[in-house]
Amino acid sequence: MELTNQINMNKIAFFIALLCIFTNCSKDSYEAFEPTNYNYYYPTDETTITASQIGDGTGKLDPKGISIANDKLYICNGDVLEVFNAKTLTFLKTIKNYTKGETTIPLTKLSSVSVDNGRIYLGSVDSRLFVIDENTNLGINTVGNGQWWQTFVHVFGVVVKDGLVFVKEKNTSIKVFETSQITDTSNWNLTPIAKLNTLEGYDEIYSMDVASGNLVVAGRNAKSYLYYNIADIRANAASSLVTPINPTATPFAEAKPLAVTFSTDWAVTSENIGNVNYLRLYPKEEFVNKTYTPRINAADVMGANPFGSIVSTAQLNDRLFLADNTNQKIRVIKLNQTTIAEQK
Repeated sequence: MELTNQINMNKIAFFIALLCIFTNCSKDSYEAFEPTNYNYYYPTDETTITASQIGDGTGKLDPKGISIANDKLYICNGDVLEVFNAKTLTFLKTIKNYTKGETTIPLTKLSSVSVDNGRIYLGSVDSRLFVIDENTNLGINTVGNGQWWQTFVHVFGVVVKDGLVFVKEKNTSIKVFETSQITDTSNWNLTPIAKLNTLEGYDEIYSMDVASGNLVVAGRNAKSYLYYNIADIRANAASSLVTPINPTATPFAEAKPLAVTFSTDWAVTSENIGNVNYLRLYPKEEFVNKTYTPRINAADVMGANPFGSIVSTAQLNDRLFLADNTNQKIRVIKLNQTTIAEQK
């Protein structure tokens, strides 16, 4: 048997050599037979977080902004902040109040949450930004006093990074503060260092994140992702208080971006076209360079369970967390990867 195999192999080698003689075969020709490998990504349903998993299970879940930090998942749920273990998905606690010393302020109409450098920043549609210690959950301070004609005209989004706090207001305004402005003794009516213009918008929840030196906003009304270079914001801060800084933006024909967040490798987004909501994942560097070719473009998972309006996204390892406000749940999606060899 071994001798027969050896003879067959010798015949194959002879015919390949003969073929090369007639076709001017070279090393490159051998390489042409080698397959090209492509990485293919696809989502599968892992589980969901619903109201039944919160406290005694008799409440509601109205998910808005979400954030993951230090293996904890924070969910803005109406007038409270829910906290889960992001790995085990175990419910940990409900935070109902901002408490600092003798001062207690009920949390209301929470729109957005961002966690940075040991602090939780909570945006409230009732024109406040609550700043809470991440470890003790006790209050550090508030920005705004709940009156819409004061510091903020409502708060519809917040993200904090690189020493800056970006707060999306009603209409087309984003106010920028430095984290160092907010201390346990600072005044509630802080003056922003800069202002940004979102071009379009009114009173919708807005999603924002920071990547590669840019603030990126999911500009649903502008049908575009809005880019603001952070170095330019700092350089033009004073003049922007008079004329807010406009973004760099490439409008889409139809898609309305609803949410964006960045992980190490991905821009995890949701976009709406008509009555259809999409989960889309773009390679991070391509996205930052405004090349919008998604590797995942899904309106549902494996043809079932279509997505509702996803107003916020987050990622931890191979898990994607989607705040599906339409269906009143957090959808936990697994990001899968397989390699496909394409023969040339």
